[in-house]
Amino acid sequence: MSDSFLDLGETPQPAAKADAYRVLARKYRPQTFSQLIGQDAMVTTLGNAIKRDRLAHAFLLTGVRGVGKTSTARLIAKALNCIGPDGQGGPTIDPCGVCEPCRAIAEGRHIDVIEMDAASHTGIDDIREIIEASRYAAVSARYKIYIIDEVHMLSKAAFNGLLKTLEEPPGHVKFLFATTEVNKVPVTVLSRCQRFDLRRIPAELLAGHFAHVVAAEGFEAEPEALALIARAAEGSARDGLSILDQAIAHAGMEGEGVRADAVRAMLGLSDRGAIRELFRLLLAGEAAPALAALRGQYDLGVDPQAVLRTLLETVHGVTLAKVGAAPPAGQSAEEREALGHWAESLSFSMLHRLWQLLLKGHDEVARAALPIEACEMALLRVIHASSLPDPGELARALAEGRGPALPAGGPPHGASAPAPAEAPVAAAEPEPAPPALPDSVEAIADLLEKHGRHTLQVQVRNHVRPIRLEPPELEMSGARPLPTDFTRDLGLALREITGQTWSILIGEGAGNPTLRETLAAQAEAERAEILASPLVVAAMAAFPGAELDHWKRKDGSIAR
Repeated sequence: MSDSFLDLGETPQPAAKADAYRVLARKYRPQTFSQLIGQDAMVTTLGNAIKRDRLAHAFLLTGVRGVGKTSTARLIAKALNCIGPDGQGGPTIDPCGVCEPCRAIAEGRHIDVIEMDAASHTGIDDIREIIEASRYAAVSARYKIYIIDEVHMLSKAAFNGLLKTLEEPPGHVKFLFATTEVNKVPVTVLSRCQRFDLRRIPAELLAGHFAHVVAAEGFEAEPEALALIARAAEGSARDGLSILDQAIAHAGMEGEGVRADAVRAMLGLSDRGAIRELFRLLLAGEAAPALAALRGQYDLGVDPQAVLRTLLETVHGVTLAKVGAAPPAGQSAEEREALGHWAESLSFSMLHRLWQLLLKGHDEVARAALPIEACEMALLRVIHASSLPDPGELARALAEGRGPALPAGGPPHGASAPAPAEAPVAAAEPEPAPPALPDSVEAIADLLEKHGRHTLQVQVRNHVRPIRLEPPELEMSGARPLPTDFTRDLGLALREITGQTWSILIGEGAGNPTLRETLAAQAEAERAEILASPLVVAAMAAFPGAELDHWKRKDGSIAR
């Protein structure tokens, strides 16, 4: 047989496999302390300890998921074992990342850095192996380091077996513990460790970090989309990167960048513009449009519980705006403007009532067999409660022996008016003419005084800076702090006295002077006129040091 029939050539080799894809949470795990976001205080403490050679023999890292506990433990291992590019370096807060110990620890293959998951190694036998091995010096590193993740999962016997070694370990051994549930770690262990509480990462830092990641991956993203992901991450970098990974995959399929509406749909979040409109309808008491808006969100696939959760966030945002807190990162200008407007018109008591009603509805929907129906009933309860009298006003009315005023338009829907008592037939008397509406702030104050509303009339005289008065509407300046619930109390009082519903608004601008300021200006002008009169000037010259104490006005009143 010819050799040509035996020459089969080179055995074909399989094509080289491309590197397996690594998720963003692993690909962008911090490799230096400078890349560890949101934990500046811990990094400063560690840096100072390393510089001063005051290193603890055991560290406990605690915090919620995804804030960098395990990554920090590995960074500490690198910092303690780094020898520098020239092989002559010592412990440093800025490990070089190029020496053999740094690269081996980063790749998880260093023989002297042992990682153990306490969730799968919970017993005393696993700890006994660590205790026995810790007696021997490190093979090639400066320190032998044991990283035990989720340390709270160790059994009681395992913790007890570790105590003696943990208190007096050999000089070449360091223990690094990480846990999400520090309350489950025995105090005997806590007292033997230097504890670092890793904070939740602020949303603005996460959004900035995600922007760098998106740019490094060659994609584009809307700032609002990154802000949504940062808020959904709840302070966890790993959770946020996992969501971002999914958002980038979705954007890749669609051929577009990471968009806010796509992220919102992916997370099942309600459109915040639609929720603001729903919140407006609730405040206006428009039941049918509010239910239609809710059904519109439901038809788009938004969970009813998520709608209530976003409404709760809206109430919380209005309350923060009312107390003057800084708006959160990523909040749109439209949302900031809407929250500011509601903060001016809603009182604290109304906001607290809304919060309690929506929170109760949220809990009910979570347990309901019919979630959307339960959500509708919760919103109707909010609308109905908005028309009820304020508990404080109701208590005052009862204390004064009068019934609370009904809402404009008569008795509530479905309630019949009380039947009139039988009386002898008599000629109908003409109905009294409705009282004239006060056409000035002074007239409003006098009317309140006449009807026994002494506190309100004092507040009107001292605080109201009128911008526009067109009865039954009064627009006043908000430049001067007003008492809590003042606009609501004034509107209720004027409605009871005049029989008409008043609209008390907070407008823009400084407004005209208050009655008190007007009277003070008049008194000052009178005083100046009196002091300038020749007779008073001569008296002051004759009696040096004399002062004008009071004078009598033309109407007989005494001014000072």
